[in-house]
Amino acid sequence: MELRILSAEDVERSLSMREAIALMRTAFAQLSAGQVTVPQRLRLDTRDGCTLFMPAYLRQTGDCCVKVVSVYGGNSARGLPSVTGIVVVLDSETGLPLALLDAQRLTSLRSGAAGGLAADLLARKDARTVALFGAGEQARAQLQGVLAVRRVERVYLFSRTRASAERLAAAIASWPGAPAVELVGRPGDAVRRADIVIAATTSNVPVFDGADLRPGTHVTGVGSYTPQMREVDETTVRRSRVIVDSREAALTEAGDLIQAGVSDVFEIGEILTGKAPGRQDDEEITFFKSVGVAAQDAAASRGVLERAERLGLGKRVVL
Repeated sequence: MELRILSAEDVERSLSMREAIALMRTAFAQLSAGQVTVPQRLRLDTRDGCTLFMPAYLRQTGDCCVKVVSVYGGNSARGLPSVTGIVVVLDSETGLPLALLDAQRLTSLRSGAAGGLAADLLARKDARTVALFGAGEQARAQLQGVLAVRRVERVYLFSRTRASAERLAAAIASWPGAPAVELVGRPGDAVRRADIVIAATTSNVPVFDGADLRPGTHVTGVGSYTPQMREVDETTVRRSRVIVDSREAALTEAGDLIQAGVSDVFEIGEILTGKAPGRQDDEEITFFKSVGVAAQDAAASRGVLERAERLGLGKRVVL
């Protein structure tokens, strides 16, 4: 049995953001059409942490994988990352494992692509400014997703840690055709000037005031993923038409929606299949809430593997 092992660098080199967005179109359309098998996430708790097992199978395209993620908070004292993971890509016809991929980079790529897809469907065509909350890898990926679909000219960046904001701003400046980046000290200074607002933090409380949103703004929230977390406030949720990646997952896990008492939502796949409208006018405020679904991993890992094989990336091992 032969496997291809792809590092974080291999994953990043294998798939562009535009290509990843195209794969998310396929994944979300299949999800909303009932063409995806996603068993309930399995959690294995140990004395020092937990490991999560997340499988998915896309019946139309045959994409199949299992993502395994471990969360061990004490690892930092050992000089190890607190969150680690791999993705096992499977042949859906034979069941044979085809590849092992770095899970962190794949997750960032597919999450950023989901945000880019949402912006493509929901942000105004003339959107040129972005308010970005957060300065980690997920914030970077979300901005890259938006840049793939809109000609952004300026980014207003807010982070609780000045040093991390400065590092991200320097990284953005090195990108081809990069927008100007302005570090702001108050959330409202960013939101009141933004056409698109991105929240990609680990905050348990809202990071901006929804009353500051201008008509026609598109908001993407990806940081909160438990009922107790809420980085987007109730004002934003109630002013917006809400679109989610998975209705079941979002209404179970997204504190932004649960704490606001909102359940009237559309899936992004329903827009893709014509069951729900995209942006309806230039005054509408839209909110895309993503908690992440394994269908995204299956589609993205298939795309990464196919491209890596063509480029000869990674290491091939025989077991």
